[in-house]
Amino acid sequence: MSAAITIRDLTVAYHHRPVLWDINSTLPASQLIGIVGPNGAGKSTLIKAIMGLVPLASGEIRIVGEPLDRQRHLLGYVPQRGSVDWDFPTDAFDVVLMGRYGKLPLFRRVGQKDRRVAMECLDKLGMAAFAHRQISQLSGGQQQRVFLARALAQDAQIYLMDEPFAGVDAATEQAIIILLRELKAAGKTIVVVHHDLQTVPDYFEWVALLNLRLVAAGPMREVFRGEQLRATYGGRLNLLTAIGEEMVK
Repeated sequence: MSAAITIRDLTVAYHHRPVLWDINSTLPASQLIGIVGPNGAGKSTLIKAIMGLVPLASGEIRIVGEPLDRQRHLLGYVPQRGSVDWDFPTDAFDVVLMGRYGKLPLFRRVGQKDRRVAMECLDKLGMAAFAHRQISQLSGGQQQRVFLARALAQDAQIYLMDEPFAGVDAATEQAIIILLRELKAAGKTIVVVHHDLQTVPDYFEWVALLNLRLVAAGPMREVFRGEQLRATYGGRLNLLTAIGEEMVK
């Protein structure tokens, strides 16, 4: 498989305390990839490091073989919903339209094509009827759909999503996974921070197990197994029987 993201000797520290330590991994292109680990494992930090949103203590990240600064246009990002100021005075349509800004030449304003794409993305997520609703007036699931529509409007090659399934209703969760599978079928790479161990085998083809260090990474059937899960979660792992005995032998 070709490499979408290459991570070499990556260490990230907050206030001189490492939150990611000596990470080495190659995330393959055109795959649905889950980043899995306990709370505080550094999963969100890894996504932010790939995006260039946090400084690196050491190491490098390459996007399709090139430095991030040259390839940033290939990336689309969906942050954690809890990190967004939903009281900001804007509507759903304008949030999605922001996803088009990176496609515009310098000093060019958004045009009719950009507006059409934004509305099409809202419609794809079932949110066209809420286009001019203030984002503060949307439910949690609706807000998440708007941010996914914004990422879709970016027309990225690689999508990085931080807990997109967290706190959403069942209908929104199903809509999200359908969208992710469609993106993968179109040749996109999707990297998702995910917390629900029970749905990992159904949602992802490739998984990275993270707890400060990279415990294991590879095809889901090879990596998502008892020994590696125990090494990742330690004594906090109590869902193995729910996942299935065949995954822990």
